[in-house]
Amino acid sequence: QVQLVESGGGLVQPGGSLRLSCVASGSILRFNMGWHRQAPGKQRELVASITRAGSANYADSVKGRFTISRDNAKKTVYLQMDSLKPEDTAVYLCNAESFAGDYWGQGTQVTVSS
Repeated sequence: QVQLVESGGGLVQPGGSLRLSCVASGSILRFNMGWHRQAPGKQRELVASITRAGSANYADSVKGRFTISRDNAKKTVYLQMDSLKPEDTAVYLCNAESFAGDYWGQGTQVTVSS
């Protein structure tokens, strides 16, 4: 098992930036990692993912604005979010996926508002 703890959320004005971090309790080498988000009244959606080999994929709504990265030595996955929009407001959750199971963090709130 692995525990995931997200941090870095907060209140930011439109056009601003935030960097989210997801720290794992153990090695993330065997996991594909992802950031998801859930806004009130909406379904959870995958925002960005990064494979064990470091290949990244993004939802169309965040392409060119968000960047996912991983530091296996630090057991950490990051989500750099730039040019934030009000519609990016949501709880952002970190996910670790492998053939052996799926693990989720508790989430961190991101609010984009003037």
